[in-house]
Amino acid sequence: MPLSAAKRALIAASVLACIFVASAALVIHRWRRPLPAANAGATPDLLSLLPADAPAVAYIDVATLRKLRQSPLAAILGLAGENPQQDRDYQQFVRDTGFDYTRDLDKAAIAFWPSNSLATPQAAADNRTVAIADGRFDENKIKAYALRTGKTIASGGRSLYVVPGDPVVAFEFFSPTRIALASGPDAENALPVSAPAPRDPGMQFRLNRVAGAPIFAVARTDNLPPSFYDGLRSMPQFESIARSVQALLLAGQPEGDVIHAALDAECDSMSNAAELSTMIDGLRLLGSMALVDPKTRAEMTQQQLAFVRALLNQAKLTHQDRWVRLTLDITPAMLGEPSAQARARSSPGATLSQRTVALK
Repeated sequence: MPLSAAKRALIAASVLACIFVASAALVIHRWRRPLPAANAGATPDLLSLLPADAPAVAYIDVATLRKLRQSPLAAILGLAGENPQQDRDYQQFVRDTGFDYTRDLDKAAIAFWPSNSLATPQAAADNRTVAIADGRFDENKIKAYALRTGKTIASGGRSLYVVPGDPVVAFEFFSPTRIALASGPDAENALPVSAPAPRDPGMQFRLNRVAGAPIFAVARTDNLPPSFYDGLRSMPQFESIARSVQALLLAGQPEGDVIHAALDAECDSMSNAAELSTMIDGLRLLGSMALVDPKTRAEMTQQQLAFVRALLNQAKLTHQDRWVRLTLDITPAMLGEPSAQARARSSPGATLSQRTVALK
């Protein structure tokens, strides 16, 4: 029997409360322990090339994550093996362009301007995105691939490439190892032309809090499109607290088999931060109670059930001043992946000594 609408909403609300935002990005930022001195507060250079007015910014250091093949995050991103499973379309894309992100992408910085919720493909196509990426690119192959359906635009001595689609994508090579891309309405005019203006001090402060991690994101939420809150209209208390959140900060740090993950929500007042913290705790309790129902568990796979339980039971919640924080150590078991020790034990090529070490 399918889950009732109310029960689905309860499970969804509980999980979303624990991660506080659906994101491909996983995060870490220690509350009282600073990030490593080599990276703490050092905003990556790529971010300085993004337009300064972007309300949401993300960064990923793929070269660093590629070295951490034991991490479940590397597996999620397809970086865990020399020959990741790929569909035929992607394999053909690699042959045509000479570019494989698992091998050739090193770093990427992305700016977002959400104009609507992501509930429909058309709404997603209306959102504007700009990205700057470093890596190894076969410029001639990529240009030829783009011109199969796209066109070249000359602008002030620059050569821009525009590819039709939903959304439209435009790109420009800054060098053989750096490319700029934009998508959304008027994509070719969204590509950065020169060094942007200085970033808003508040946004820069938030970036500095997470800039030492190899993957992070910062989003201002104080001026979101009204449609982002449409689903909360029937729950005025939830809507009020959601609107009080001014920013979300995410960052992620793999360490061996574990991803240390955390998320910060910046509220507009100490009282709203306290209320948000209390609300999340209440939702976690309700979600745990919902999972007691055998019918609820029957609608989930074992991997889904393990992950939801971990989110509800293991995520740590704290709040200080106007900030609320969720932290969670994500393990391979939570993602349905074997640990490094389990892989070593089961590997056909593992020696007896390797298997013995793995068992310790």
